[in-house]
Amino acid sequence: MSIESKTITVSNIEVLIVRKDIKNMHLAVYPPDGRVRVAVPFSIDDETVRLAVISRLGWIRRQQNSFQQQDRQSLREMVSGESHYFAGRRFRLKVIEKENQWLVQTQGKSFIELTIPPGTDREGRLRVLERWYRREMRKLIPGLLQKWEPIIGVQVNEVRIKKMKTRWGTCNIEAGRIWLNLELMKKPPQCLEYILVHEMVHLLERHHNDRFRAYMDQFMPQWRIQRTELNRAPLAHEEWKY
Repeated sequence: MSIESKTITVSNIEVLIVRKDIKNMHLAVYPPDGRVRVAVPFSIDDETVRLAVISRLGWIRRQQNSFQQQDRQSLREMVSGESHYFAGRRFRLKVIEKENQWLVQTQGKSFIELTIPPGTDREGRLRVLERWYRREMRKLIPGLLQKWEPIIGVQVNEVRIKKMKTRWGTCNIEAGRIWLNLELMKKPPQCLEYILVHEMVHLLERHHNDRFRAYMDQFMPQWRIQRTELNRAPLAHEEWKY
């Protein structure tokens, strides 16, 4: 699908215009910094976009102010006492050094214990923790697919997991393959379920149009609540959109 993008400034706000093969204009403000993005058909010119943004300036600024008031999770140093999130809960990291051991486990509802060999640097500690996140997500996916495939009426050929800086999930419709963002393991479980359902619905409808939203309303009537939960604080330091 052909896509063109450019940036304009409206009332001191940078606006990313993305032109693609869609029928309607979609304006959104994304956390964590209140980035403004307008998706439009190729036939709509910059001036029309500018007027649309001006008409929504009050709403845009309210959204941006809301994001600014939210707590953000800064870059982690991977040392004992740090806050880390798992399944929507905040844990304190407890680093334990033992020779030839690489292990992550939760201790009650308060701590994540990270056991690593002495001298392991920040990047090495992070890799061990992320492998654990990945394993935990892998445990959840089969049950979710078993639940939702008969409801939606589609078959997912493959689900892969990776870190993504700008998306919670993507779908390769032709291959029947879904990618999920590893960061979803920091969010409540219903957020992972929402994103998986969202991507599965793309196997029925490629675009975020009225038909897509109608499917979401049919299969997961509370999806807007889950979307709001997904974008609530704490937000990672990266820039997400969904």
